[in-house]
Amino acid sequence: MRLTVVGCSPAWPNPGGAQSGYLVEGPGRLLLDCGPGVLGRLRQQAPWPELDAIAITHFHLDHCGDLVPWVWGVLAGPGAGAEPPELYVPPGGREVLAELSGPLGGFRNMFERTFRITEYTHGRPIEMAGFEVVPLRMKHYRMDSYGFRVSDGSEVLAYSGDAAPGDTLVELARDSDLFVCEATLVIEEDEPQGHMSAAQAHRAFQAAGARRLLLTHRPNDRPLDSGFELAYDGLVLDVRGT
Repeated sequence: MRLTVVGCSPAWPNPGGAQSGYLVEGPGRLLLDCGPGVLGRLRQQAPWPELDAIAITHFHLDHCGDLVPWVWGVLAGPGAGAEPPELYVPPGGREVLAELSGPLGGFRNMFERTFRITEYTHGRPIEMAGFEVVPLRMKHYRMDSYGFRVSDGSEVLAYSGDAAPGDTLVELARDSDLFVCEATLVIEEDEPQGHMSAAQAHRAFQAAGARRLLLTHRPNDRPLDSGFELAYDGLVLDVRGT
């Protein structure tokens, strides 16, 4: 299993950066989140991305914003005629997308015309692009947000999405080969909680017994101890690599 960090900026982009997008390749090609800038980065490799599936952790703009230009590229641009990828969204996500369409200047079924949409369920394994994916609900303020545990049968990648510390986060990362965990904060939050510091991410990593921790979703102007491995746009690594 191979991971490419397409974009890893937090809610505001790092200079020149794309926001959340993580391409997992193995049995198929699965994109975890599709934030602003991700589509353009993918198009640097091909005229139009060839993906089997896209999975969205939650509907904050920095994790799903490029679904909109994806629609226009399919309906009126270079994506016309491309095989539509599966789009996996949180429970109720089909209606969320329909309701968003009007305010975005589109039409109610524009996402349905572009993607094959499936709603996933907390804790229930689902096949995405040949991978087994277990979505687990994370604590992220008042937003319905999920992390993904992705397996090809021998390797496991855990991706936190946006999350606060908690038992479910540890469950997500349990014995994983690679734990991709957000670490937006310098100072840990009191209630309400929705993000983590690097220290909190590391404690979850240790509690889970994961093999490797990759911090992400972090502003690049915030200090970080040298002992941490930090994601950057364009990073490519093997999930079970050293």
